[in-house]
Amino acid sequence: MGDRLRYLRRALYALAMQPDIRVRSVSKIYETEFVGEGQQAPYYNACVEIETGLAPDRLLTVLKEFEESEGRDADGHMLPRPIDLDILLIGDRILSGDRLLVPHKGMRDRAFVLEPLCEIAPAEKFPDSGETIAEACAKIRRKSGPWIVPLTDVGLLPNVAGEPVNWDLNKEEWRAALAVHCR
Repeated sequence: MGDRLRYLRRALYALAMQPDIRVRSVSKIYETEFVGEGQQAPYYNACVEIETGLAPDRLLTVLKEFEESEGRDADGHMLPRPIDLDILLIGDRILSGDRLLVPHKGMRDRAFVLEPLCEIAPAEKFPDSGETIAEACAKIRRKSGPWIVPLTDVGLLPNVAGEPVNWDLNKEEWRAALAVHCR
């Protein structure tokens, strides 16, 4: 709900500014039909690959603290919300705790997860099945389901005249590059 693009860009900025997180790649933004009971406005979805030394539970806490700072109600599952950040995969790890389930539950059945994830990590494998993201994405494309449209006129990252993204920026350069998008 609200300024969807601004919330996504602020989330990317927050990740990039974390001392123990390095953003490695970012997908396009996809506008997607709401999936669930009732009716809600379309969502924006994107995937970000990060490198981190944080333990999975600590990473989840960082994400949930950001959601809360942006106005997300912790008890608002499947309700309209400004931002929803999830951990989809952590390398070849399988986790099944009370707070965190990896691979993320239901992601294989959701085009709004698989399309952006396939864009940045098509060869990555699900640790519980060995299936690649590209294979899972190909399966979901063959099924009918909610609509999903990649946005071509806006993105999460500042891009100067089609120049490739420089992933080796330091924190101050990231801050400068993203600050305009986060206002």
